[in-house]
Amino acid sequence: MVENSTDTAQRTPEISAIWTAIATVMDPEIPVLSVVDLGIITEVEVQNNAEVTVRMTPTFSGCPAIRLMEKQVKEAVEALGYKQVEVATNFDTTWSSNRISEKGREIIKNFGLAPPPKYKDQPDLNLLQHTACPHCNSVNTTMKTPFGPTLCRSMHYCYDCLQAFEQFKPI
Repeated sequence: MVENSTDTAQRTPEISAIWTAIATVMDPEIPVLSVVDLGIITEVEVQNNAEVTVRMTPTFSGCPAIRLMEKQVKEAVEALGYKQVEVATNFDTTWSSNRISEKGREIIKNFGLAPPPKYKDQPDLNLLQHTACPHCNSVNTTMKTPFGPTLCRSMHYCYDCLQAFEQFKPI
């Protein structure tokens, strides 16, 4: 049985338990955000009621945490009693920040980062202008630089609460 991240309404109890276990794995960069809410887990497959394959698409092909996340996802599924677990990282499904769940967006904001805006077609730098401040919700903000401490963040400033903040870029 194969179920992807959008099949939540028709999940079997077995698949639901696996997704719940995987949701305990946190993104190493934002340790309060699960890999499920980040949208990098694209599919869970159970064969012969014993073999599990989890497909994962990282946010960046060069992400230094790919192997760590694979290991943690595998361990989370093995903790359910499965002996044969494969975590397959691939780029068949392109990751975009639109894959972040609404819960994930709220978690990102509560972590102190502005969540990425949703977009249609292709993101551009205009999406980064006047980002809502995650501290006071003001849009009286400006982007100081599209380059933050990591590839997926930009730096902003809020003129109302006088706080600098980072935004998770739309990708």
